[in-house]
Amino acid sequence: MLHRWRCRTLGPALAGLVFCAFALAGQVRAANVATPEPLDPLDQIERVRTLDHPLFLRMLTQIHDQAARLTAAQQWHLRYLDAWQSAFQGDTVKANAMLQDVIDHSGDNALAAKATALLMNNLGLSGRYEDAFTLANRLASDLPNIKDNLARFTVLANLSQLMTFSGQDDLGVKYAKMMEDSLPPGESLCNPLSMQVSALEDSHRIASSSPLFAQAIDTCLSAGQPVFANTMQLLRANLYMVEDQPAKALELFTRIAPSIEANRYFYHQRAVQAGFALAYERLGDDNNARKAALAVVSMSDKPDVNLWLRDAYKVLYKIEQRRGNAVAALAYYEQYVAQDKGYLDDVSARNIAYASVQQHLLAQRLEAEGLSKQNSILRLQQQLDTKAVETSRLYIALLLVVVISIGLWLLRIKRSQLRFQMLSRRDGLTGIYNHQHFVTEAERVLRSLERKAGGACLISIDLDHFKQINDTHGHAVGDEVLRHTVALCQRQLRPTDLFGRLGGEEFGILLPECTREQGMAVAGRVRSAIESSPVQAEGVVVTFSASIGVACTDTFGYGLSRLRREADAALYRAKRTGRNRVIADMENDGLISV
Repeated sequence: MLHRWRCRTLGPALAGLVFCAFALAGQVRAANVATPEPLDPLDQIERVRTLDHPLFLRMLTQIHDQAARLTAAQQWHLRYLDAWQSAFQGDTVKANAMLQDVIDHSGDNALAAKATALLMNNLGLSGRYEDAFTLANRLASDLPNIKDNLARFTVLANLSQLMTFSGQDDLGVKYAKMMEDSLPPGESLCNPLSMQVSALEDSHRIASSSPLFAQAIDTCLSAGQPVFANTMQLLRANLYMVEDQPAKALELFTRIAPSIEANRYFYHQRAVQAGFALAYERLGDDNNARKAALAVVSMSDKPDVNLWLRDAYKVLYKIEQRRGNAVAALAYYEQYVAQDKGYLDDVSARNIAYASVQQHLLAQRLEAEGLSKQNSILRLQQQLDTKAVETSRLYIALLLVVVISIGLWLLRIKRSQLRFQMLSRRDGLTGIYNHQHFVTEAERVLRSLERKAGGACLISIDLDHFKQINDTHGHAVGDEVLRHTVALCQRQLRPTDLFGRLGGEEFGILLPECTREQGMAVAGRVRSAIESSPVQAEGVVVTFSASIGVACTDTFGYGLSRLRREADAALYRAKRTGRNRVIADMENDGLISV
């Protein structure tokens, strides 16, 4: 049986972890680069923040003892460092107040830019996404005016982090590469390479064996950057779990745990314990898995909603379920469901906030363009006034009325077209492609793949005993099961995959650029996710499963009709041989099952 442990389990938590680590680490010069020692003691303290955090704390305490002798500029620099430390410890409320004070009153443009970048990331960590994206747009616009190399480097780093955290991975990679192009003297490539890796990992475009991954980890270790190095190692362990290598992941978690404990970085401490819990549970060591999961719970406050906590409750639920402790299992399952819903709501809030800020920015630009056009019309009108004032005003008024009328008419038509187009393509209950549009898009993609000899797999899914669910619990619960199934499947798919409802409880998935082995792996993860994720609706918990058939172009060619027949045949074999399984039909009546 294949397992799924990707950016929908510990993965999103690690995306947030990367965001936290990069947001707080800042930019410091590598220890092995020979650079002149800064004269300002505050610069020296800032340099060791992530090189040697315990030393940073001792130096920060000593400089506070001498605060009365600091200049005004040094006092503001010290306040920025205090804000950084508060954020490092997880107290973003206190940190944000100090950062805003630095931005508003320090009078130092470079320091204000760094403070704004850190504030932007803190707002993202606190769930204030619209405020964070508003600051991001301001920083991106101000980049040409930031002359201090290190401040510009810091701003680019934080922009890259925020874009990756909000799912804009291509922008995250773009800003990380801009950091490489504008690397300050004495600065290592640890930050840019690490952020490129995090963006690629978030978009599922990198493997644990990738040379870029190894380069980033080696560079950070050589630069003496334990926070960055540990973050990359945690991501690599995550990928080992994705690649179904839990023993390898456990070994890596064990190896980096002492470094994480030594640096006392709160987000790393929770992440490594969550990783232990998932790895031990996968390997069948329930005692150690339970111990690690409880450690994650103990490190989280009551209102916390995060993926580490969600994974901990999921592990505890599975363990108690296996032990036959129904009451404890149900209690942990309810906590798991609450955390999962909170995470999905948080992702939705990020996307809505990003879109809202972008629309607001577009509206401001349109308003500015409108004012510019209006000024041009006024100047033209003044020139014409000397010849025919009344006639010119009449023509302009009529023209404006016509333009506005046409614009409103076109806008209404366009909105109606878009609405009808969406209704004609989407299934009304689940929001995915309907039968006809799925078939049309699948044929188009298969024709394209055939021209370039690319591979693809078609997956047919049918929920087991779905009629019994409707008959027992009612159609409202049945509809919730269908929507839940779609959400589970979408978590396993790439943006390029096609997903449609073919009728009733039947679904189809086309995986372009996919080998047979990859198609079976995706189908296995879909089946496992459906089996292990009951639906809680109308006061009942409904457990259900699915039978899945797979057919691939390397065996049956690129004709959609043939692929559908073969995938359906495999699905019916799965039904006949016991349900809740994946079967791929082969030529000459051979088959592969999972």
